[in-house]
Amino acid sequence: MIAVDTNILAYLYLPGSQTKQTEKLMVKNPDWVAPVLWRSEFRNILAYYTRRKILKLDESLRIMNEAEILMNGGEYDIASVEVLSLAEASGCSAYDCEFVALALNLKVPLVTSDRKIMKAFSGTAISLDEFVSK
Repeated sequence: MIAVDTNILAYLYLPGSQTKQTEKLMVKNPDWVAPVLWRSEFRNILAYYTRRKILKLDESLRIMNEAEILMNGGEYDIASVEVLSLAEASGCSAYDCEFVALALNLKVPLVTSDRKIMKAFSGTAISLDEFVSK
């Protein structure tokens, strides 16, 4: 099991430079978890792609449905005290600290591409490339 942030999910579903590496991550460890927050963040990414006419609305809805199926059973609510304590100590956003708090609670790595998270939580957060190459 690994915690993934929303960018990792986006790399999987929206073709780009990190897609192949994210597909390797899925093969290596397909048991992904995330705070419920991932849904709002991912919807925001899809809304951006839809507004910019990169995706049609029906494509965005299909992708969201696929991501929800993937994450079914792997979504967690995070206590505010944990998130705010981590945010205060690290200087990271509360959004980012939801993913960190989940990883810490479950004692699993957080796979991310966010350098600030990796620097602040080097014992928990790991880059996509580093995790795949292990």
